[in-house]
Amino acid sequence: MALSLNADGAAHLAGAAAPFLDALLALAARQPAGRAGIRLHGVPGLAELLGPDALGALAPGMRPVRAILFDKSPGANWALGWHQDRTIAVRARREVPGFGPWSRKRGLLHVEPPFALIEGMRTMRVHLDPVPEDNAPLLIAPGSHRLGRIAEGDLAGVVERCGTAACLARPGDVWLYATPIVHASAASVGMRHRRVLQLDYSAAALPGGLDWLGV
Repeated sequence: MALSLNADGAAHLAGAAAPFLDALLALAARQPAGRAGIRLHGVPGLAELLGPDALGALAPGMRPVRAILFDKSPGANWALGWHQDRTIAVRARREVPGFGPWSRKRGLLHVEPPFALIEGMRTMRVHLDPVPEDNAPLLIAPGSHRLGRIAEGDLAGVVERCGTAACLARPGDVWLYATPIVHASAASVGMRHRRVLQLDYSAAALPGGLDWLGV
């Protein structure tokens, strides 16, 4: 059964990135090898690929605010438990009510904003490799994006109530998500590359002098 963004929090856009796949593969090939997750910022050509005339057309009215290249491979194969994405990347630290705690990930400054901001965002996963059942597809709990900020201890119950769906994909496919959706990922069994470009989009401006890091 096909999932919908509004009802389930996720939609499969088959072939939506196919026109840009060669450029995305070339961009991925220029990144350091052997690193599981690379936060992309200031990479030549990236902003154009994510803009409104390219992949950004899938998130109309929004702009890209963070980009991460994930590469599961035989040398970097991991699993990730059920969770919500709750942090954003910003340019500089400003003490603004409702924003915190702060952290650094791969040298970039991140902060947890009020959850309403996360609820207004969209996350796009652009697949560069085949993702059948044995190559670590993202697992989601359909409908969990409507439940607000979920305490860690309540995640298992939410997954049990909502059920799970595996987001299978072919190269050039895009999965578009409501950013708050509860999700997880197993390790790859097939032990192949599973490169995914994960993009966060938002239409919101940040308050109090905070600026999105962007791409």
